[in-house]
Amino acid sequence: MPVSKAWRERLGNAHDTRQHAQQWRARRIRQPALLDFAGNDYLGLAKDPRVQNAQAEGARRFGAGAGASHLVNGHLAIHEALEEALATWTGRERALLFSTGYMANLGVLQALADTDTAIFHDRLNHASLLDGSALSGARSRRYHHNDIDDLTRLMARSACTHKLVVSDGVFSMDGDVADIAALAQVSQQHDAWLMIDDAHGMGVMGVNGSGCVGPRWSSQQVPILVGTLGKALGTGGAFVAGDALLIDHLTQFARSYVYTTAQPPGVAAATLQALTIIQREPEHRERLERRISYFREEALRLNLPLGESRTPIQPLLLKSESRLLQWAERLHHAGIDVGAIRPPTVPKGESRLRITLSARHSRGDIDQLLETLDACRREIS
Repeated sequence: MPVSKAWRERLGNAHDTRQHAQQWRARRIRQPALLDFAGNDYLGLAKDPRVQNAQAEGARRFGAGAGASHLVNGHLAIHEALEEALATWTGRERALLFSTGYMANLGVLQALADTDTAIFHDRLNHASLLDGSALSGARSRRYHHNDIDDLTRLMARSACTHKLVVSDGVFSMDGDVADIAALAQVSQQHDAWLMIDDAHGMGVMGVNGSGCVGPRWSSQQVPILVGTLGKALGTGGAFVAGDALLIDHLTQFARSYVYTTAQPPGVAAATLQALTIIQREPEHRERLERRISYFREEALRLNLPLGESRTPIQPLLLKSESRLLQWAERLHHAGIDVGAIRPPTVPKGESRLRITLSARHSRGDIDQLLETLDACRREIS
């Protein structure tokens, strides 16, 4: 059936507007030969043979897929074991698996909030958190990035009985870290719950790699902890950890949990293996920390427009879309893959190369990146 004229015009106008603004997103098939400074495999576990073998063995033992939702008959013994291990790792009573981090954030906010709830977001929170708030119908306010005073002012004005403060742990585009202590304190002062999405902190930061929150901050201080498994753990999916009361509620009311097929069991088996490696082998995190320090020292020496991040996410702030695209193309031709981030993902005028470092990178890899970046700085205005 042909698309109507009205729909063609609507889609065509959206296409032309984004193209004109140099914001059109294009997919490329990932080339294994490229040096990867774009992905989030911070510890290199996606290519660890032990993790790969665990996934294959999990599929052979339990099947390629779970076959049903967790609440029908798709919840397998390997899922239960992973949830228990994640709860222990983060110092929580329980954990609940989701298929993706996006689905976890949608599910939590939709299940907990309604039109009588006030949600307070850091201005740089991930899109999935903002979308979850919109889905819930809650009253949503955004405070200035990492600005506890602004958050306090907004909360003091709210008369809602149920308040929820929501923040990334490590911010995905800037690489800086939320002030968990201050967020927990102000949340308790205003009788609010605190939700931290620690997607980019899990596996990289904290005790045993348990993230920005982990067991250091109890479920009394951070009642809702979200973590993803497709970044530092190298596999896929996500989880929410908290007290039994929270997890029971999400199991009943989080639509993105209830109405979807459970995670493939091989992925759960691989994640269990990755979690064991993270806890037993701190040398991966130590190597990553050395790579971050080396990159920052050399990038600053070369006068590259580096952000303030001390995490694996290292943004180079190029501001204009056209300059960004020229740098990204130059890097691609040099055999280096780096994320080119433009509006609307970041605010207008804040386009950047989002460089991500991994424990698998050698000094030679980083030197090759730095050499090309320096050439871009000298030759592209």
